[in-house]
Amino acid sequence: MGWTRADLDKPYVLVESVAGDSHPGSVHLFGLAQAAKEGAAAAGAAVAKYACSDMCDGIAQGTDGMDYSLPSRDAIAGVAEMHARSGYYDAVVFVSGCDKAVPAHLMAAARLGLPAVHVPGGSMPAGPGGATVDQIGAIAAALRRGELDEAAYQQWVDSAVPSCGSCAFMGTALTSQVLSEVLGMALPHSAVAPANDDVIIDIARRSGAAVMQHLHAGITTRDLLTEQSFENAVMVHAAVGGSTNFLLHLPAIAAEAGVPFSLARLQELNDAVPFLVDTRPTGRYPAHLFWYAGGVPRVLREIRDHLHLDALAATGRSWGEELDGLEAAGFFDKVRPELSSLGLAATDIIRPASDPVAAQGAIAVLSGNLARRGGVVKRTAVLSSARRVQGPARVFERQEDALAAITERRIRPGDVVVIRNEGPRGSGMPEQYYVTSAIAADPALAATCALITDGRFSGASKGPCIGHVSPEAATGGPIAVVREGDVILVDVDERQLDLLGQAGDGADVLSAAHGQSLIAERLRGFKPPPAPAGASLLALYRTLATPADEGARMVAPADADWRT
Repeated sequence: MGWTRADLDKPYVLVESVAGDSHPGSVHLFGLAQAAKEGAAAAGAAVAKYACSDMCDGIAQGTDGMDYSLPSRDAIAGVAEMHARSGYYDAVVFVSGCDKAVPAHLMAAARLGLPAVHVPGGSMPAGPGGATVDQIGAIAAALRRGELDEAAYQQWVDSAVPSCGSCAFMGTALTSQVLSEVLGMALPHSAVAPANDDVIIDIARRSGAAVMQHLHAGITTRDLLTEQSFENAVMVHAAVGGSTNFLLHLPAIAAEAGVPFSLARLQELNDAVPFLVDTRPTGRYPAHLFWYAGGVPRVLREIRDHLHLDALAATGRSWGEELDGLEAAGFFDKVRPELSSLGLAATDIIRPASDPVAAQGAIAVLSGNLARRGGVVKRTAVLSSARRVQGPARVFERQEDALAAITERRIRPGDVVVIRNEGPRGSGMPEQYYVTSAIAADPALAATCALITDGRFSGASKGPCIGHVSPEAATGGPIAVVREGDVILVDVDERQLDLLGQAGDGADVLSAAHGQSLIAERLRGFKPPPAPAGASLLALYRTLATPADEGARMVAPADADWRT
């Protein structure tokens, strides 16, 4: 192993990565892990590299393999915990960049309570013509409808993922990187850095040195992952239009850190903070430009008056001190050629708070008799005509059946598509990206329909999609007893999600109270499905997962039995 006896007297640092040949977001992490090792070693540490590669949601999307996506988060967190505890490490550098790997590493960091720094894996650039992979749903839908020929489709496929790094839209991967930085886990201006540039190697090397500074200063993740840091993260999530998936990860990370978290407080903060970042999937620009526009520090500067500025950055200094230092150094006045060559200014990508994309943050939490514990929607991605939909339920037990109905044009304008048994205890809570893309790709449906589910969506999704409906169907939630043709009201602005009555009920009967009585009557005959058999990861996850609003994380049965 190349160790000397002198190495045994040094602080022992673990570099834990998800490096692997699994997909473009992780294949380059071998180099970042090595750079982090070099940085920590130069600062006086004995360093060991471990790895547990993640899966690619893009490969699994639309298949049964997607059922493993959310469970993979808990598996990676568990392996990182095992590595750190079994090796008696003094500090950890985590290296990851994508959807479940970054949240997994943040959960592990909170659980371990050691000095720790996270190295974000950065972003790939856009392809020719600004192509980004979040457009795949619309492109694939056009191919299925015969509006695009196979040659044109293949040309797009060949060019949309031009390098390593996370996908260049503000989906779950880049949202995770952004919030890691805000939480004080990743160095300032490290999130969404260009993955194919030497700058990210320097970030990794400096991160290795930074974890040694934390160790000597006695700074652990318990000092970084505070209630104030989580509120800052929620506000930045609102400002960047972050993925709804991270609303599963934030409460899971907070629970590991022993920090309270509620959807009610999340809503308050979203209503207070403007939406500023004009990147895809809801905005105009590829998200890799976010870093060149000033990244997280510029967003923090724009919403500074809302923030807890005494929360710590990954340098060990407060965010107030960091922002003051960047201001004094002229960081926010820099002109990046990567933007100017496109005829853009930093304020085109990250809008000033005085001229936001929208006056309020990206997320709305809906509740009502169909979602006692809440459901979430990215309200900034919903057309004004679809913000209030009252229509007949079209009920599906599997997303595959719903996708077929949309593609075959059996879903009509004004319908409310209901997909159930896709929650944590149902099927492992897979994403339903192709369903949302099929609706968004049809102008008539995107303008008039709604989709509600106890499952979740890709960070690339947009449109009238309400996910994470809780309680879920598998645990006897009201969504389990919705029937075909039931009248459902989805009101994004009023944050309402209610069953109003049955098909044929007159307008004078339709109401949330009437719907509640129907739900109560139907639930009296409801029998929950048996827990999945076997000891596979998926079976274990479905048996042990908490509700979506609590992070859908695995907990011991003695701590909570959500079937009762």
